[in-house]
Amino acid sequence: MITYQNRFGKVEISNEYFSTLIGNTVTSCYGVSSMVASTSKQFIRSLFSKKEYIDTGIIVTGNINSISVDLHICVTYGLNINAICNSISHKVKYVVEQATGIVVDNVTVHVVSMKGE
Repeated sequence: MITYQNRFGKVEISNEYFSTLIGNTVTSCYGVSSMVASTSKQFIRSLFSKKEYIDTGIIVTGNINSISVDLHICVTYGLNINAICNSISHKVKYVVEQATGIVVDNVTVHVVSMKGE
């Protein structure tokens, strides 16, 4: 959770907000087949539930000055992985900075697997 004080009061931005915002952005990108669990909590949750959660595969760290984002994705087979990762990185930076005003320092995209169409 990122907390800061401004002239209107205390502002808190939760990790769930970032995960939802980033998850919606990444899954809408061309070539992303699905998100892959990146933490043990997400992995265990995916074992016991058939539901796909929007925060799967997303790790956000940082503070009010800047954040870093780690993404774990599955891409569609036959597409240019480098182009997909660059597109995701630029789109995530743009969306997060426009929505929150917080600078995204680094977006790391881990391609875990590929799926056929």
